[in-house]
Amino acid sequence: MPSESRMKQILATRAPSAVVLVRLIVGVVFLSEGAQKFLYPAALGVGRFAKIGIPWPELSAPFVAIVEIGCGALVVLGLATRPAAIALILDMLVAIASTKLPMLFKSGFWAMAHEARTDWSMILGAIFLLIVGGGAGSMDARLARDHARGEQTGRG
Repeated sequence: MPSESRMKQILATRAPSAVVLVRLIVGVVFLSEGAQKFLYPAALGVGRFAKIGIPWPELSAPFVAIVEIGCGALVVLGLATRPAAIALILDMLVAIASTKLPMLFKSGFWAMAHEARTDWSMILGAIFLLIVGGGAGSMDARLARDHARGEQTGRG
């Protein structure tokens, strides 16, 4: 369990409410991509993972799908935004390494750049959320405010 000061750092955000726009785009895209791994397993889930050489595709594809759905939902809610962003950054690093780097070497920079546009957008959006947190309208901000009130009244 994280210490009180560590928990404050994880939840703290001074970012404006407009961060919800970044949370929505990042979270909804990950939610959608995770769901599609279950809806279209041959094309986007187990079959795709096997095709590109991801080890244990029967386990890794559903695991990645659950991470994308779960962390995507957390990002949309602004709950545990930073830990969720870390998981999504790792997810995207693996996706880029396993799909875009081979494309770079096979088809060249411009083909890879075209195919990687969503990957780069998602990783940069997740990095942004890792840095600024969920924003003023997030559940993280609400929890931080409630925690601070509890400390002030001696209940924290």
